[in-house]
This record gives sequence, C-alpha cells and structure tokens, in this order.
Amino acid sequence: MTISTIPPIAALLPHAPPMLLLDAVLAAGEAAVTAVVVIRPDSLFVVPGEGVPAHVGIEYMAQACGAYAGLEAWRLGLPVRVGFLLGTRRFQSCEPWLRIGWRLVVTARMVFREPPMGVFDCRIQRDLAEVATAQITVYQPEDPSSMLRGMA
Repeated sequence: MTISTIPPIAALLPHAPPMLLLDAVLAAGEAAVTAVVVIRPDSLFVVPGEGVPAHVGIEYMAQACGAYAGLEAWRLGLPVRVGFLLGTRRFQSCEPWLRIGWRLVVTARMVFREPPMGVFDCRIQRDLAEVATAQITVYQPEDPSSMLRGMA
C-alpha cells in the first residue's frame, strides 16, 4: 500500500473536531503509517500548566491505526469506516506529560491483520527520542451500525 499522495487526515478518519487528534499523515507504506500531532495550548485534553497526560497517547496511536485503514480504503476508492480500539498491551511512557509545543511523530506498524481485526505495534517519538510505546488491538466491522444496534 505504498502511497505517494496522502490526503488530509480528516479524509482518513471518521472523526470530527475536537476528536480528530492527529494533524497529518507523514508517510505510509505496506505495513505502517506515520502521523504527526503538535501539542497546542488548545489541544483536547490539555491540563493547564502540564500538557496532555501521556496516556492520551493511546488514542493518538489508535487514530494512527485508523489512518492506516483509512488510507487503505481511500486507495481502493471505498468509504472510510468506523473502527474500535479493543485493547492496549504494554503501554509504556517515559514522560508523564506531553508538553505544549512538542511535535510528536506517531507510528503504527501492522503486526497482524485479518479483517475485521488488527494488531499494531505503535510508538510516539519526539525529536527521534521514544516517548511512548504500546501494542494496539483494533476491530473494524463491515457494518458497525448493526453491531451498535445490538447494544441498545
């Protein structure tokens, strides 16, 4: 799935602001996607005087996984579909806070994919230094509305 032209992040994720947390996809390949997010004073989840709690990085990682699936759909001319974060394994962060002004590079590398399930090794870096890592398990059903109806 090597992509030379990458659409805006809003075209790849079924999110709307303020929950569209990533700023852009920087690169995409057969088994990985790299995105960027800059922590701003008005970023969602900012705690004044601290920044964004490091555990929010799990959602940055999940959205990178979603961008991978969105790019795949875009390349095939299909609509972007909703996906679900099922779980996180081995989340580790060397920073308790993601500070305002930091430019974070979020990478999701596919480990396993058998639709509708996927597992990705993810990491967040700042200035090439690793800030956080985790393994993310995601689920993207063909018809999420039928699944949600069953929960009502």
